[in-house]
Amino acid sequence: MAENGFFKNRGVPVKISKLTKSYETSAEQVKALKSVDWEIGPGEAVALMGPSGCGKTTILNLLGGVDHATGGEIVVGDQKLGALSERDLEKYRLFKVGFVFQFFNLIPTLTAIENLELPMLVAGVDGAGRKQRMAALLQMVGLGEKGHKRPEELSGGEQQRVAVALALANDPSLILADEPTGNLDTGNTRTITSLFLSLAEKYGKTVIMASHDPKAVEHFKKVYNMRDGNFV
Repeated sequence: MAENGFFKNRGVPVKISKLTKSYETSAEQVKALKSVDWEIGPGEAVALMGPSGCGKTTILNLLGGVDHATGGEIVVGDQKLGALSERDLEKYRLFKVGFVFQFFNLIPTLTAIENLELPMLVAGVDGAGRKQRMAALLQMVGLGEKGHKRPEELSGGEQQRVAVALALANDPSLILADEPTGNLDTGNTRTITSLFLSLAEKYGKTVIMASHDPKAVEHFKKVYNMRDGNFV
């Protein structure tokens, strides 16, 4: 991929300062994040560990620009997310961030290749460029021969590999993965984890993976534990 010019964008540093996030319910105010400070370098692969409700997903949503902080500051590369307009946040999500979720989020009526093509179409990648990039991405995740299969024709592990390729479609600098191995067996967990680590080691992407499974994060050099809205 890198040698063919598809991965031109390197990873970015991430810094959050005094970050808070609260949610209002009918009964109370829930503090999902409590004045969190955290910093990781460009091209690092790190894992967030902790039980459900500890704040892992909230941090990923804020870093991905899909939710707004209650207080504090988020800086990704040279961009302060709190200062971006909604239009700029859309561009940020399209070009700067790749998301991978527990549930594969593939469109069931489209083939693997057609799923990959959608974000490239939105980004304005030309036809020849899309074709080359789709083929290279599928090859990279080991599915070069299965691009014309729909999600239902693929195993769970294969669907998640397509989802990883989809997250990389527009060459983002930051990869955010929320429980990406939650529905996978041990073998597929190892495959997906290795993919994320290689994105940092080989291609210099910044990768943040959230998980509650110690097996999923055992090969990450940096693992940050969270509990009750902060790091412990």
